[in-house]
Amino acid sequence: MIRIDAVWLAVSPLDMRAGPDSVLARVVQVFGAARPHHAYCFANKRADRMKVLVHDGIGLWLAARRLHRGSFQWHRGVGASLELSPSQLNALVLGLPWNRIGHHGDITEV
Repeated sequence: MIRIDAVWLAVSPLDMRAGPDSVLARVVQVFGAARPHHAYCFANKRADRMKVLVHDGIGLWLAARRLHRGSFQWHRGVGASLELSPSQLNALVLGLPWNRIGHHGDITEV
């Protein structure tokens, strides 16, 4: 499996037609660099599709996910990015409210 040490969520939407090179360019634009073993998450405007770019230290992995109903719980706040924990990423990918899960898996909001 791919090792992921840090997960970053981009606040601004991404055109889901973007391929690996375009997403990598967006990662560099938003986060400054694509660091090894970091995952970078992007969603479209409706937040029903997301792409995750992972730099594994050698190359890039680009994954896409689409929800047929509902939308991903996306952060639309101030700033360009937000750091997530692995448990928050797992909840996000499933379409669950990741922002209720703390960095150690604790539920912090009801």
